[in-house]
Amino acid sequence: MAQTYLEFEKPIATLEGQIRELRDAGSAEGMDLVEEINKLEGKVSDQMERLYKNLDPWQKTQVARHANRPHCRDYIEALVDDFTPLAGDRLYSEDHAIMAGLGRWQGQRVAILGHEKGADTQGRLKHNFGMARPEGYRKAIRVMDMAERFGLPVVTLVDTAGAYPGIGAEERGQSEAIARCTDKCLQLGVPFVSVIIGEGGSGGALALATASRILMLEHSIYTVASPEACASILWRSSEHANIAAEALKVTAQDLQKLGVIDRILAEPMGGAHRDRKKTISDIGLAVAEELAQLSGLTAQELRDARRQKFLDMGRSGLV
Repeated sequence: MAQTYLEFEKPIATLEGQIRELRDAGSAEGMDLVEEINKLEGKVSDQMERLYKNLDPWQKTQVARHANRPHCRDYIEALVDDFTPLAGDRLYSEDHAIMAGLGRWQGQRVAILGHEKGADTQGRLKHNFGMARPEGYRKAIRVMDMAERFGLPVVTLVDTAGAYPGIGAEERGQSEAIARCTDKCLQLGVPFVSVIIGEGGSGGALALATASRILMLEHSIYTVASPEACASILWRSSEHANIAAEALKVTAQDLQKLGVIDRILAEPMGGAHRDRKKTISDIGLAVAEELAQLSGLTAQELRDARRQKFLDMGRSGLV
């Protein structure tokens, strides 16, 4: 997969371009350029480490949206054995923005739900860029009902800019569907783990993330509104998105301090897209650990703990 660089990664792009040129020259002319290549690779590593240890919230937002970042489908294909997809809300239609199904996560039977953005133009159109319509959230409710009936833990992978704001979606009850899906999450009597793998935008994300344990990748974001939307509301211009990102506390680090999330999962240096295989493997292990910790609780204990968790948010850490 060709490497795509973000605006703030230009110095790294220049160095890696030089490395490619040296490798091509060495292959074409039979020259030994290993020493020069190693020096440049060392510079790339040092610069990458300095850069990614000091990302501001707006830069993290860009990393969270990186086109090559692993998507829901990638995690399911790599981590879920015997995956059986489930489609449709039994009321209106299928919504491809949310993937749903049953399978085995690290050998444990689970119900899995997640936003899928799509990996190419055709896929993005099919999955509506991960922005779900009401039927997507009603499908999620149907699958969670099934999970509870059969005693299956629920795993959700959150990656959406927000619920789809189209006229049709509003006419079919977008807000009602999100509210009922959120309520269903709170009422689940089975272990429930949610991982924010990219963007966690507004109610569209919350509807799948009202979980017993909420995990976030290191450079993912979780917010009530996108920085651009916030800037447009406050300053009538999306040009101030960087200021909005800082004020919104979108990063995993800020949200853990506020008690909104439970655990931060480290990403490979340079972001999840730099080592997709390791990122996927790490999430597989982390979710399995969290499910194991929740497995000893009764249905009522799970409901009570989850409800209390959300009631406690905002009572501390805001000052």
